[in-house]
Amino acid sequence: MCKVVMTMKNNHIMFIAGEPSGDMRAAGLARALKELDPTLRLSGIGGEYMQEAGVKCFTDITELAVIGIAEVVKNLSRIKKIFDQTLKQIDLDPPDCVILVDYPGFNMRLAKEIKKRRICHSRPRLKIIYYISPQVWAWREKRVLKIKNLVDRMIVLFPFEQGIYSKYGMKVDYVGHPLVDEIIVYKDQTEVLKNIGLSAGKTTIGLMPGSRAKEVERHLRLMLEAAQILFKQNKERQFILLKASSIPFKLIEDQIKVSLRGPEGDVAIFFKRLLRRFAPRNDTRIDIPIKIYDGPIYDGINAMDAVIVASGTATLETALLKKPMVIIYKTSWVTYAIAKVLIKIPYIGLVNIVAGKKIVEELIQNDATAARIAHAVEDALHNPDIVDQLTAIKTSLDEPGASLRAAQIILEEIK
Repeated sequence: MCKVVMTMKNNHIMFIAGEPSGDMRAAGLARALKELDPTLRLSGIGGEYMQEAGVKCFTDITELAVIGIAEVVKNLSRIKKIFDQTLKQIDLDPPDCVILVDYPGFNMRLAKEIKKRRICHSRPRLKIIYYISPQVWAWREKRVLKIKNLVDRMIVLFPFEQGIYSKYGMKVDYVGHPLVDEIIVYKDQTEVLKNIGLSAGKTTIGLMPGSRAKEVERHLRLMLEAAQILFKQNKERQFILLKASSIPFKLIEDQIKVSLRGPEGDVAIFFKRLLRRFAPRNDTRIDIPIKIYDGPIYDGINAMDAVIVASGTATLETALLKKPMVIIYKTSWVTYAIAKVLIKIPYIGLVNIVAGKKIVEELIQNDATAARIAHAVEDALHNPDIVDQLTAIKTSLDEPGASLRAAQIILEEIK
């Protein structure tokens, strides 16, 4: 695509991202916007990726990174405070365009309030653009009607999303997925393994518990137990625990400490000894060759031969690097019960959704046990067709240049 540089007389664009994956996608879009028009002012809610891309963040993304209905309820006062601060910021420094990045629970309410301001304060130029669609195809497709009423334009990353919005007469553009551009590997598998003290001659299994604290708390112990089973079955295996940039080392270390030794304290030690005396075979201490990896994320995933990964954008990143995987997810029982009723599609993993069929195993809530995860990893390691199926995923996500195409659409909309 021919790149056209546009100058917008120092227009102000505000991004609203509420989670780490949105932070990364918004950062790529911000860089593309600055490339097309260096005079733009960019502000918003975001994290380290957006800040590095030149976005002045008035609220850090970690303040909003909660998941599940139960967790949102517990944090309502904090979220409400950020919501009110965001509206105040819009009033103090009115943007020409607000770009909502995924995170629909917060962003749809914000869009409603912004539209009120547009009417009451006579700001017809204030555009509302949604980048990365709410998952209307998973929950309730007719929510598109509400989105259409609040949002001026939708920019989607998956080809099937364009058809859904077009069906309801909404202005929508499919640009492809920015991950096609963003996934760059700098160091090969051998170099990464050598740098972290693992062997290049052994099978390496990755553990990716998630980018939010609650995900790590719910998934990591389970992943470590599955790793223990896999190691007992074959001692020529080793493990990489991929730490997301949004997760502090202390949380990872605390979870591993609990897995290795169990809780500290005299009472805990007494009950552990009692348990071992009467049920010695139930000792679940983790003792495996494992390293925590905190380097460039795609170098880390590329160093793996198979992956146990929490559902989310990470599954797509893993697929684009053609790594066999098993998707797991656990959430609060309240959130799970509601989602069970509302979700209308057979899969939750983006890999399977994009493929339109089950190509990797998904183990959710009760099904996510250490034994089942280990068994699914064994199957993935010995599936000769899975790499070809993952290659087809990349082909389906269009050519490079998604962020630049999205940036050009946004500037055309607000010029």
